[in-house]
Amino acid sequence: MRILSTIWADVRANWKTMALYGLIFALVFQIIMMIALIVRFQDLPNYVTFYDWIGNVAWIIQSTPSWSDIAPIIWEEWLIEIGYMNYEYGSGISEWSLNVVPSRLFVLFVLGAMVSLCLALVRRDTCNGGVSTTLRATTGLGAILVAMTNATMSWVVCCATPSWVVGLAMLGLGVSTSLALETMGPVLTYAGFGTLLALVVFLAWRKSRPASVQTGAPANA
Repeated sequence: MRILSTIWADVRANWKTMALYGLIFALVFQIIMMIALIVRFQDLPNYVTFYDWIGNVAWIIQSTPSWSDIAPIIWEEWLIEIGYMNYEYGSGISEWSLNVVPSRLFVLFVLGAMVSLCLALVRRDTCNGGVSTTLRATTGLGAILVAMTNATMSWVVCCATPSWVVGLAMLGLGVSTSLALETMGPVLTYAGFGTLLALVVFLAWRKSRPASVQTGAPANA
């Protein structure tokens, strides 16, 4: 219980910073993905499509007969699509795009908030420099796993569906190999969040440890 109290106290003390980090992280990651697409394909986006996300969610809830199917469908709903349309093929085909998905924005927001909490706990930790560097590296590893597997880029070569493995294909990994790794996305996401959560608990444990009792004669002896 002491560990949970320590974590809750830090969350209450830093919730504004955590929320700010979450918003910035979610926004900056979208910008990074767009820059990566532009640099990789050497084309600027030439179309933007806005979707009625709220209306689509309402329609999904109304028209989906199985309640167990509602959440997975809503999870994949898009809000904005920004990409490059190649008009050499009739009415055009989207060669690549960035898909802004609210569910992924939420995941990235939570990720940014957790990274902020981890860094705040690391700064307050009194361990030596080497250990502090290791803790920061662990935070980075967890963040990379979650962010990488929540990328929402699409490429016509990869079936034109937004997926985190598109980034792997863009980096040169074979398309078939990339698509074969797609099912590992949730596992890596959980691993990333698990790493961050374990780090938070570890740092809270260090912080909540009682101060060591100094030995020696009392000061007034």
